Amino acid sequence: MSQQLDGKRVLLVDDDPDILTSMQAAFEPTGAEVELANNGNKAVEMAEKLQPDLIVLDMMLPGRSGFLVLEKLKARKPRNTKPFVIMITGNQGARHKMYAESLGVSEYFTKPVKMDKLITTAERLLIPPA
Repeated sequence: MSQQLDGKRVLLVDDDPDILTSMQAAFEPTGAEVELANNGNKAVEMAEKLQPDLIVLDMMLPGRSGFLVLEKLKARKPRNTKPFVIMITGNQGARHKMYAESLGVSEYFTKPVKMDKLITTAERLLIPPA
């Protein structure tokens, strides 16, 4: 894999350590600077401090749900501006997807998410077309 995301900051948020490890391993070859959070409160704190370009956000989190994180971080920001947010969830419901989209999520994936799909989506969101 190329260093397509060199210079980009990515915050990965999930309470499952195995998923966090898998996502971190997938993003490291891209050249992105990767940060990790395992609960919603930590995610908000880190996002406000680090100003990531992209957040990969689990919906069901301890402390503060992915929806509440999304509400806090995307409030009063125009759609399609950073941080871009890819929400991942084990929930199959269409209502949750519609709600996430209303809050400004860039993409919404149901677990399990293929890591190559995650990286391809991150590149599409973060790399301007030539």
